[in-house]
Amino acid sequence: MGFLLRLPLIVILAGIGALAMVLPGLYAHAQNLHKIGSIFLGAAGLFFLLSVILALATANAPAGPRARSVLLTMLGTMALLPAMLAVPFALSVPDTGFFNAWWEMVSCLTTTGASLYSAELLAPPLHLWRAMVGWMGGLFMLVAAVALLAPLRVGGFEILASPYGRSERFERLPRSADGRAIMMPLSAPVGLSDAADPVHRVVKVTRLVLPLYAGLTMLMWVLLLMMGESGLVALTRAMGTLSTSGISPVNGPAGQGSGVPGEVVIFLFLIPALSRRFWPGGRELRVSASLLDDPELRMAAGAVLLVSVVLFARHFFGAIGVSPTGAAGVLETLDSAASAAWGGIFNGLSYLTTTGWNSVEWQGARNWSGLSSPGLMLAGLAIMGGGVATTAGGVKLLRVYALARHSERELEKIVHASSVGGGGVMARRLRREGAYLAFIFFMLFAISLAVVVMMISVQQIEFDSATILSIAALTNTGPLAGAIPLTPVFQGSAGMAGAPWQGWAGLPAATKAILAGAMVLGRLETLAILALFSPEYWRR
Repeated sequence: MGFLLRLPLIVILAGIGALAMVLPGLYAHAQNLHKIGSIFLGAAGLFFLLSVILALATANAPAGPRARSVLLTMLGTMALLPAMLAVPFALSVPDTGFFNAWWEMVSCLTTTGASLYSAELLAPPLHLWRAMVGWMGGLFMLVAAVALLAPLRVGGFEILASPYGRSERFERLPRSADGRAIMMPLSAPVGLSDAADPVHRVVKVTRLVLPLYAGLTMLMWVLLLMMGESGLVALTRAMGTLSTSGISPVNGPAGQGSGVPGEVVIFLFLIPALSRRFWPGGRELRVSASLLDDPELRMAAGAVLLVSVVLFARHFFGAIGVSPTGAAGVLETLDSAASAAWGGIFNGLSYLTTTGWNSVEWQGARNWSGLSSPGLMLAGLAIMGGGVATTAGGVKLLRVYALARHSERELEKIVHASSVGGGGVMARRLRREGAYLAFIFFMLFAISLAVVVMMISVQQIEFDSATILSIAALTNTGPLAGAIPLTPVFQGSAGMAGAPWQGWAGLPAATKAILAGAMVLGRLETLAILALFSPEYWRR
């Protein structure tokens, strides 16, 4: 263990990725796909050997300011590590090209879940590999949020971090004019001891998160098997749910094999993506001591119920006049209404957590009313996103809550100008510094979205398609492109297994590269990327 702690983090991650290639290789041999199995096992041996060589070469290198390289390591993990993970995929699909394989791995590792390939045309071991990469990407973000981003006070931790560098509950605040006592939210972490070393923090947090993360995945796998799903589908659904990647080896709704009971299981296991409260670490993000008073959970419940009610009302009024009459017709209408309500609730939570799976009753609601489903509502939920320091993407619920509390306080001051807000230290932090930083992040997200849409539109892609693809990439919600009808583009190709009609594979190479960058930007968040350009971050 002491030897591993001296290694650069990206070398350790490369070794883990190489070892992970063994499982799809063995699965391919078990499926009599010996060529694919040999490719994965050969790649595993080659890259593990290269990782060992790099480890021996860097183990005794001077440590230097390793804490300053945290964001560079995360950026390299999301952009460069997929190049290694894409090698066995590209060799297994020889007509796709290395660039498309790299793009696929970037989509998986960032838990976006967008795919260039038709599900029925890929071999089962490749689906398993895609799901495993997405699962490892979700685990990395759960660990990195606490071990890497929290000390830098980015990734959502800046909202509740004390701008004075001390506990306000027990000490008097310094004078606001004393600039030397103020620590800005994007300042570099102090101290380079073992406790502050990134690798030590990652190992410590991984020991806490991995057992729970893997245990929930295994539990959900078993439950889906009991519901009637096949082994591979159940496993990839479990991995795609816990990592919110939405990766699946089959097209169609989430519960097409297990029905509504299977979707109930998926629904329950999506809840941990709404708050860091359900995972070890991240105590700085707890605004309330009670689970029922958790602001992120309350915001999520309100958003899901509101969207569900709106969708149900839309389909209900659309069904008036087309539903059959009589007693049988009334029963059929009630059954269709209940199915439509469940479809709205499931899809609301699925897109809020940026997973992007559709319910088996989603199409039934459309058939009941004869109306198309409003995909822009789903895009809005994806933009709102899940909990801070979870596997979900988007703007994040805590930032939305901070803006809502600030707006509420401003309206109160209009009516009662001399009123006192109250609520305690955390509530004041959310309404003031928290709302200020949340607004900055939201504006940066909007600017990023506008820039990506503009860059994509240069390639003669329809504006609505460019907008949805940009939202899907920045919020890491790849299946969003399939939920909203897009104008197909056929300028590019991902080989015989490509599916250009699904909105991704037919894009030009330059557009794919832009969207890959948007996925990385959405996963690491704009504030973390901007911190790389901060002079305080590089100051020794």
